[in-house]
Amino acid sequence: MLHRLLLLSIVCLCATATADEPHSGLDPDGFDKSVRAQDDLFLHVNGRWLMSTEIPSDKSNYGSFTRLDDEARENIRTIIEEAVNNPTDAISRKVGDFYRSYMNEQLIEARGLAPIREHLAAVDSLATPEDVTRFFASAGIYGMPGPIGFYVSVDDKNSGRYLVHVVQSGLTLPDRDYYLGDRPDYKSARTALRTYITRLFELAEIPDGAAAADQIIQLETALADIQWSRTELRDAEKRYNLMPAAKLATTAPAIPWNVFLEVSGVPGVPEVNVVTPSYFEKLGAVATAAGLDAWKAYARFHLLDTAAPYLPKAFVDAHFELHDKAVSGVPQQKPRWKKAVDATSGAGAGDFGVLGEPLGQLYVRRHFPPESRQRMIELVGNLMKTYEQSIHGLKWMTAETKQKALEKLGKITTKIGYPDVWRDFTELQIAADDLIGNIMRSRRFEHFRQVNRLNEPVDRREWGMTPQTVNAYYNPSLNEIVFPAAILQPPFFDANADDAVNYGGIGAVIGHEISHGFDDEGSKYDGDGNLKNWWTETDRKAFEELTGKLVAQYESYEPLPGRRLNGKLTLGENIADLSGMAIAYKAYMLSLGTDGGKTLDGYTPGQRFFLGWSQIWRRKYRDDEMVRRLLIDPHSPSAFRANGPVANLDAFYEAFGVKPGDRLYKPPAERIQIW
Repeated sequence: MLHRLLLLSIVCLCATATADEPHSGLDPDGFDKSVRAQDDLFLHVNGRWLMSTEIPSDKSNYGSFTRLDDEARENIRTIIEEAVNNPTDAISRKVGDFYRSYMNEQLIEARGLAPIREHLAAVDSLATPEDVTRFFASAGIYGMPGPIGFYVSVDDKNSGRYLVHVVQSGLTLPDRDYYLGDRPDYKSARTALRTYITRLFELAEIPDGAAAADQIIQLETALADIQWSRTELRDAEKRYNLMPAAKLATTAPAIPWNVFLEVSGVPGVPEVNVVTPSYFEKLGAVATAAGLDAWKAYARFHLLDTAAPYLPKAFVDAHFELHDKAVSGVPQQKPRWKKAVDATSGAGAGDFGVLGEPLGQLYVRRHFPPESRQRMIELVGNLMKTYEQSIHGLKWMTAETKQKALEKLGKITTKIGYPDVWRDFTELQIAADDLIGNIMRSRRFEHFRQVNRLNEPVDRREWGMTPQTVNAYYNPSLNEIVFPAAILQPPFFDANADDAVNYGGIGAVIGHEISHGFDDEGSKYDGDGNLKNWWTETDRKAFEELTGKLVAQYESYEPLPGRRLNGKLTLGENIADLSGMAIAYKAYMLSLGTDGGKTLDGYTPGQRFFLGWSQIWRRKYRDDEMVRRLLIDPHSPSAFRANGPVANLDAFYEAFGVKPGDRLYKPPAERIQIW
């Protein structure tokens, strides 16, 4: 846990449980020494673990992150159950009441579709394009996807204000390629979607489910055809298309925008960022061609699909068959208590659940003492200083752009553990006997929390993850790095382990997040969080030449037969892995001073650093989940996160004596150094 960070000094991650019996922090039982580190660092460190570990039947993948997530979930379950049995304040009472509403399966079965009957009836009454738009805008407030995505976030070119954004939306399957591609796995997913739609209509006693499935898939395929790819969506400059709200009527005249904006809670909003303009230019024609009956079928399905996890068991089972089993290959559902914990707390990065932040307050009281943050801040400062030295030493960048980079680095802010100011959930009503009502009130509460910020200054204290999330992030609009409490434990950080493994773990994670401020997209934002070019033309060209080489390197990797990585989609994360490792290694070497460190468990300090890096990427995937991630995930699969960066780092060659003929060898002239 992070409270052990009190053992840190400002220049090192203090290493040992005792001076006489140092502990490396490595797990040699997972190593496969029949594979040389010089040939495959990932398999060398994780090979035996991969052979002996089964992915749990309720998961699509399993590894270091998911193990910690399981531990956090168990800790949260204890807190929630205590709140159920003995609420001590308003926060714990809300947490306990929501959990009870989720776990009351008998009541959920007895109520059947009653909680959404009025919404299904509203679909039946739709008669005009204005009616359809009004329905999707209203349903969107409650979390139901429709063809127009809506959100409020910081203005990319004016980081002091919030801005309304509209974006492409409306697909059930994870990516447009599932609809447009001819690969067998895509066809299988489409078949599963058709089966799922038919089953939901049957369970809801709505006639002609098979015919509705054909209409819905045809409509979603038409939406997919006009949507941007994931790679296009990464481009911050392409995503910024600010226009007067009145101009929406000429951009997409078939859409009654005044109705959509009014129902969304922003009537009279002066400006809107249209994230995907070409999509909206074509949406009107798709909407007209589909016709009213198809949109009504689509609305019924998405209403049922959104509600299915909170309806009787037959709906839950059908939802699982598509979204987990067919798409990600998960053979078995999670136990009900896990689903309830996830719904209360949030199930992953960016998911706040119904009461994620209030529950985070209870979590940090028990698992993360406030004084722990200071030592982590000192460690971040150490990495920042090393990054500054690295920028000064860049050979490919001119002095003018270096100065701008240093200015941006100096303005990065750090958030550790948990927010300084918690969100106020006083007005959110939670009832112990109303699961879907709780879900809907929660989503409405969050929607209007965002909307109500439009006339307020940007809250730079706000967090985009809960403290119990096993992850970290960089936010370019706020130029900040954020480390929730739950990630600050082994294998990322262990106060009883030596410095090398900690620097290869949490040190490299810190370096990774700092580096996002200087990746291919983060580098387009200045130190104040504004999308603004601070590069000379010469330096940007040199940068793109280097990153182009990294794209080519990762596109040579083939996680599944015939499936190569998308080097452009994963470029930002690959830059951050490479640069974060380089910075963390330099920081570790500086922390050793002049003695150079000692051999421990048969490994030199430099070797332990790289072994520690590979250890945090220990993970297995189901094939269907790998297919999904290759389409939508900007992160490379774990094996390539372990191996990809080290092939470019001279320190790795020195640590393991990598030579020509070794599989991870690159000639010096081909090794990529960016930051």
